[in-house]
Amino acid sequence: MTFPQLSEAFRISRLQPPRNKVRIVLDTDTYNEIDDQFALTYALLSPESMSVKAVYAAPFHNNRSDSPGDGMEKSYDEILRLLDFLGIAADGFAFRGADAYLDAGRAPVDSAALRDLIDKALASPDDDPLYVVAIGAITNVASALLLAPEIIGKVVVVWLGGHALHWGHSREFNLVQDVPAAQVVLDSGVPFVIVPCLGVSSHLLTTLPELRATIGGTSAVGDYLCQIFAEYRPEGFAASSVIWDISTIAWLINADWLPSELTHSPLLTDQVTWSVDRRRHLVRVASFIHRDSVFRDMFNKIRGLGD
Repeated sequence: MTFPQLSEAFRISRLQPPRNKVRIVLDTDTYNEIDDQFALTYALLSPESMSVKAVYAAPFHNNRSDSPGDGMEKSYDEILRLLDFLGIAADGFAFRGADAYLDAGRAPVDSAALRDLIDKALASPDDDPLYVVAIGAITNVASALLLAPEIIGKVVVVWLGGHALHWGHSREFNLVQDVPAAQVVLDSGVPFVIVPCLGVSSHLLTTLPELRATIGGTSAVGDYLCQIFAEYRPEGFAASSVIWDISTIAWLINADWLPSELTHSPLLTDQVTWSVDRRRHLVRVASFIHRDSVFRDMFNKIRGLGD
């Protein structure tokens, strides 16, 4: 596959942190853990910073699903559940994504999400890119780029995936289950913002007592987020969990919360390690996150539902 060649100046301009309200679509393996539910809620409660145009269910396979397709269906059902809590209609807004990962042959995996993403990207004005926020396996996004490579100049992809570039490996869940898709996106030249897991998003720790004290009893969705956290991480001495995925939403709200740098796109090897080639195009990579600022903003928005 040959992708359109963007000038480096154009790519750099697209990789500048947003300072105005942006349009986004959210690609999420919502039932995989508990962090996607927080991210979807956070995005929908941040209309001052973003307009969420669609939500796509992404495939996943772990102990909460029987197959990637089953994971996608469970994620789709979880999206509908959250939208119902928030009083948002799902028709024309929530879409099923791929039921399998992109394979080594790199043939696009068709889905309703893929078609909607392409349509929305192509309809985007040249000076108003669509932000594609991916917080799961990235097959839906890679498939869209392969099927309609012309959308490269119409989108900015923001992905929670892999670990920090200095880490010894990148066998992080979103990436390791979907290596060919990640390679496609990294190699395509699309404007790409990477928020690593270990070393960056791993700072986003919270506990059940904190959640109960800040968002418990404030709204139906606040209670639900406390409930799924308690089920996933039963209360215990010094027990915490990382709410990884809210990092991507936070970067769109206030990029100062996630210091980042432009660097040459890492080369993802088949051994799932990062390699360096300074001839490659530039991407933006987050290097830290100010945990308290992010949680304070999200908690206040969820608490606001009870006002």
